[in-house]
Amino acid sequence: MRIPKHIGLIPDGNRRWAETMGMQKQNGYEHGLNPGLQALKLAQEYGIDEITYYGFTTDNCKRPKIQIEAFMKSCVDAVNLIANEDVSLLVIGNTDSKMFPEELLKYTKRTAIGNGGTRVNFLVNYGWDWDISNASGVSGRNNIMDNLHSRDISRIDLILRWGGRKRLSGFLPVQSVYSDIYTIDDMWPDFKPEQFHKAIRWYDMQDVTLGG
Repeated sequence: MRIPKHIGLIPDGNRRWAETMGMQKQNGYEHGLNPGLQALKLAQEYGIDEITYYGFTTDNCKRPKIQIEAFMKSCVDAVNLIANEDVSLLVIGNTDSKMFPEELLKYTKRTAIGNGGTRVNFLVNYGWDWDISNASGVSGRNNIMDNLHSRDISRIDLILRWGGRKRLSGFLPVQSVYSDIYTIDDMWPDFKPEQFHKAIRWYDMQDVTLGG
């Protein structure tokens, strides 16, 4: 089976899930913590080299304050859970903004934890325009990559998006230029391992040409 070297996860649907469960929207985020850890362990079982989580974006910060506080806390909690594993961890986002959690500043340079291993990237207070801002006016593929804030993140082979939406929502636009995108109708807190397995089997059937 052909296994992707790098997968991206867009864990959408937390607020909609909370509403269906009779909760306030902001209470959905904490229920996405365990799925994130499950996904990491599945990726490691498959031998996937790198995984990137879409935490929250600069645009998400337009939401009500109570929701912002909830998803910021959940991102901190999620990174702390991952930091208990053998990973090479990197948190990417606009650290100049007050929306970037101070607790995560220590991971803004790639950090080997335990025995190292799987490269894990977590996007926190990330904006696609912020990411490419240093590459404005730069020509040449290598030069553009070298000037991204996310330059230490490799090209993504497969993106999995929960919540039924079929869009990237600004997710690493340069690294995802040739990504295959697999969408899942279930909300992120309803994560099941079989969803992950199906995505890998689906990827194995795709004709990857990278434009060639």
